[in-house]
This record gives sequence, structure tokens and C-alpha cells, in this order.
Amino acid sequence: MYRQASYDTKLIFQYAGGKSEDEGAKRLLEERLPEGMFRESLEIPDIPENMVVRHYTNLSQLNYGVDNGLYPLGSCTMKYNPKYTEKAARMQEFSLLHPYMPDEAVQGALQVMHELQTYLAALSGMHAVTLQPAAGAHGEYTGMSIVRAYHRHNGHPEKDEVIVPDSAHGTNPASAAMAGFKVVEVPSNKKGQVDRDALKAAVSERTAALMLTNPNTLGIFEENILELANIIHGAGGLMYYDGANFNAILGRAAPGLMNFDIVHFNLHKTFATPHGGGGPGSGPIGVKEELEKFLPVPVIEFDGEMYRRNYDRPYSIGKVQGYMGNFAVILKAYLYIRRLGIEGLREASERAVLNANYLMRKMEKIDGLEFPYEGPRMHEFVAGAEPAKKEKGIRTLDIAKRLLDHGIHAPTIYFPHLVEEALMFEPTESETKETLDYLVSVMEKIMSEEPETVKSAPHSTFIGRVDEARAAKHLLLSWRDIKTDETGSE
Repeated sequence: MYRQASYDTKLIFQYAGGKSEDEGAKRLLEERLPEGMFRESLEIPDIPENMVVRHYTNLSQLNYGVDNGLYPLGSCTMKYNPKYTEKAARMQEFSLLHPYMPDEAVQGALQVMHELQTYLAALSGMHAVTLQPAAGAHGEYTGMSIVRAYHRHNGHPEKDEVIVPDSAHGTNPASAAMAGFKVVEVPSNKKGQVDRDALKAAVSERTAALMLTNPNTLGIFEENILELANIIHGAGGLMYYDGANFNAILGRAAPGLMNFDIVHFNLHKTFATPHGGGGPGSGPIGVKEELEKFLPVPVIEFDGEMYRRNYDRPYSIGKVQGYMGNFAVILKAYLYIRRLGIEGLREASERAVLNANYLMRKMEKIDGLEFPYEGPRMHEFVAGAEPAKKEKGIRTLDIAKRLLDHGIHAPTIYFPHLVEEALMFEPTESETKETLDYLVSVMEKIMSEEPETVKSAPHSTFIGRVDEARAAKHLLLSWRDIKTDETGSE
């Protein structure tokens, strides 16, 4: 291989018109590279292999993930993901498949996708599922596109408003707006649930849908969900279920039984794909029977003998993904469901809810924190650090930074906006009682420390407190962008 590469390089240099390799290379570079990018020499450090290995190994250890420790990122379900799914996704039988291969050559892959659609439909109480959307927000947009197509098909183009609670994920109003809808926000009541009177006042003949997460971002289950559904359906609207918190109800409840018409799933959160860093994701959506014809093409079908991709769908909203979706993520979710089964999925949700409530009850005893809503939570909860801010000048951001010194990733902060100085914890089912107790002990220590110690954190991380506003405005995308002073210090 090396000799062939060298031979090809010589041909290129000769083609460039040089009498020798050096002259030919120089002429080629001068013709092809913009002025300012050509250099006469290349400074390559002479470093032993073991030093190179140590350098990159040390760099890898600066990363933090769920394999390193607790990752209680509220609303994001950063649960531990089993390695058998990762191993299977790397198998050449799957990883080397090409999306243009004919149906008869990829029957195994199509069977995996078809069966996963069936599993997701059963878990959610939906009639049909598409696996195409590449992420949760993409699923939301696909769902909103189906809402739009449904109303136009039924002769109601005037339905151009989507109602969103003030506790919603930020992607909800964004997805609705991108699909061409006007967003109407409704407030929460004292229980942290949708205010029914406000919802009734917001509903009109222009109402196309209500986008709702249940349990919501406060970790509270909407106890009047059937009544809310009746209000929306009574106005001719559709119920859209944001499945970001689906990990809280697996095997115990189903959006379909709550009278939702559309639901999206986050396979990269609920069903065994590492989550974070921007991907990869997968956000399938499920729909009730009257909406099936609007699903994006192609639809995977089974005729009893062969799995096929069907593009002949005249009412479809069209394609929303280049091919069939993120297959590696789909495969991992399929394996996760097959291995756990319905009992295992139910147990995972029960443990997630148990862990969240155990952690919340422990934290309720910590001075400086407040919990604005009464009653138990589902899989996550929100604490407020407003008392600590008033008493010691300690902000939520300071607490989050100080947690890093103890080897704990910070929770979601300043969301949802209903709680002042919000700290949003989601321990998931992955964590043990010992880990949760450790988090409680660290929080107790932080809230009892001198304010300056907390406000100047982190102290033990590779990089100290960052001016985040400045960092966002002045991005350093390369080491060449880092300027040094006269002493050589950065």
C-alpha cells in the first residue's frame, strides 16, 4: 500500500511539470494553494511514541460522561447505556449496509425497523410509527407538519395556532413556528400543571394543537390530562405528546390512553443511545389511525413474505430524512427493548421515579434550597436556590460549578423558568442509593461553605471559571487563535 501511494505521488509530481519530485511538488502547491497557505518547511516535533500516547490518553480523561460518574442533567435522561448495544451497532453486517441497497438485500435491517415501529406503537398506544426523524426536535417538526396537513386535508386552513404551556421545552414553540403556526402560551397553576381556565380561554376555532409533555419539565404528572384533551378535541384540535420524558412512564402509562394523537420518542434518551454532544439522535413519531396516511415516505411494510419500502403514499407529507433515519440508533433501541422486555422497561421507569423522589426528599432538608411545588414527582424534580442567593449571594451557576470539584456533572440550571435559580435533577434508573447519597452529601457541603469558595469554583478542574458570555462572543476555534503576552503566558 505504501509503495503504491509513493508511485502515485511521483506521477502527480511529474504531471505538474517538475523535473524532480521536489520541483514538481512545489509547482503543484503554488498552483493549487492560495497565497499565504504555502510554507517552505514543516515543523514536526520529534516525540517518542509513549509520550504521544500519554498525551492523547490524558486528553481523553478530561472528558466527562455517564461512564465516568453521575450525570443528573434534568430533562435530558443521561442514563447509562449498555455496551452490548454499542457492540452490535459496530458489527459489519449492520455498519457496512448502504441505504441504496435493494429491499431484497436488506431484509434483516428492514425487519429490525419494522419490528421497532411495532414496539414503539404498542408502548405509546399509537397506531403507526415512522423512524425517519433524526432527533427529538426533528420529530416535533415532523409531527407539526402532520398537524398542518391534517387540518388542510379536512378543509380547515384557518387552524394556525398551537398552544404551548409555559413549562414546555424550548423546542416545542420553535418546532411549531417552523411548521408555520402561531404559538399561544398558557400559564401553569399553583400545582405546576396546565391552568385549565387559561387553556379554555386560549382555545378557539384557530386552535390546531396542544403540545404537552407529561410528566412535564417540573417532573409533575398532569392529573387532569383527559380533561385537557377533551378541551382541545372539542375545538377540533389535536393533542401532541412531547416524548422527552417518556422514560418516566414506560410500561405504566401510554400517551394514547391519555388521548394524545401524535407522540415523538427520543431513542437517544429513553432507549439506549449515549446522549449529548449534539448527536447522534433519533426522534420517531407515532400517530393515531386517522393520521397514518400523512406519515413521511417511505413507509416500511410487510406483506407476509417480504419487507418493503413503500413510496406510493399520496397524502404523505413527503420525506423528512435523506434515507431511512439514523439506523445505528434505531438498532440500539431495538436491542434494548428486546433484551429488557415489557417487565424490564417498566422496572426501569419505576426505578427512575424512585430515585428522583428519594433524592428530592433528601435535598428538601438542605438549607438554602426550596421546592415550590408540593407532592411527589415522577422521574425528575426542580429545586430553587433563591434562598441561598438572598442569604449568601450564591447563585445556581456557582453551585453547578462547585459540583464539578466533587466529580459530579452539574444538573440542568435556570430551567424551567417557573422556578427562580432553578436546579433540575434527573438521576435516572442507572444510579445506586450510594451514588445519590453522595450527591446529597456534596450538596450539603456546598450549601454550608463560605460564599467565596463556592463563587470562585471550580478549583480542581483542568480549566477554571470561564467568562461564558465572553467565550460565546469570542470563540477560539484553533490554538492559533490564542494570543500570548510578552511573557509567553496565555
